[in-house]
Amino acid sequence: MILCCGEALIDMLPRETVAGEAAFAPYPGGAVFNTVVALGRLGVEAGFFSGISTDLFGEMLVQALAASKVDAGLALRSGRPTTLAFVTLVAGQARYAFYDEATAGRMLSPADLPVLPEAVRALFFGGISLVGAPCGAAYEALMAREAGRRMCMIDPNIRPGFITDEAAYRGRIGRMTGMADIVKLSDEDLRWLVGPGSIAAGARALLAQGAKLVFVTEGARGAHAFWADGAAFEPARKVAVVDTVGAGDTFNAGVLAAFARAGALGKADVAAAGEDLVRAALRLGVQAAAVTVSRAGANPPWAEELA
Repeated sequence: MILCCGEALIDMLPRETVAGEAAFAPYPGGAVFNTVVALGRLGVEAGFFSGISTDLFGEMLVQALAASKVDAGLALRSGRPTTLAFVTLVAGQARYAFYDEATAGRMLSPADLPVLPEAVRALFFGGISLVGAPCGAAYEALMAREAGRRMCMIDPNIRPGFITDEAAYRGRIGRMTGMADIVKLSDEDLRWLVGPGSIAAGARALLAQGAKLVFVTEGARGAHAFWADGAAFEPARKVAVVDTVGAGDTFNAGVLAAFARAGALGKADVAAAGEDLVRAALRLGVQAAAVTVSRAGANPPWAEELA
């Protein structure tokens, strides 16, 4: 099993009523939630750990996980409210306004961490759940506890407008990327994290800090992969883009699914991954993301759609 650890929230997506009035419609979402849903749909055994409310939105989240064949048995349920993210689209790019104070996800603490079953082979972390307190500390503690024996991947999915303490956040991301076996960022995230310069130079800096593989997505151009003695690039598929919500999250699932299908989810497997496996991961990530951007909202493909 791949256990995805991070936020589950409701994306309030912009819509228009039949009377032509502006409106928002609720859809289950969140960066880590989107990744685990995509994994389940790609036929990978996947589980989800987060704080999930017992309110009506929390029930929507749990039902959506079950519908995509994701095990939510490790999630911590509480009566606190669900995080809401109001989305606006600017030139097809998603912009977010988060409502996250005292929510079920935000208030997850290090004391809430579960004992993981042996079936968990790998863990995935990321998203806005690494920003807030106390949940950010909880996910960092979980990675620190498990990184020595389980493969870990992180996608910070950086939202600068959501960060209230930049120094603390940079410190956490630096520590977690240093513990991770696989690091994935967008080109924008990479420059925010390591500063100006080429994608290759930024990725090599992260490899020097401990990562074994670094993936960098570059929007409509495609995606890069870097490892100790090599690099690869996969161009994006040409599709009619509806919106980009969930594109990077789906890419993450494609990468992890490729490793799972190859039986290569162990730490040693990732460290020894050859070019063929890395290119297969790039291809599946790009192919899956292309389907997601071709339809509204975070709606990742099922395995049969990629056959």
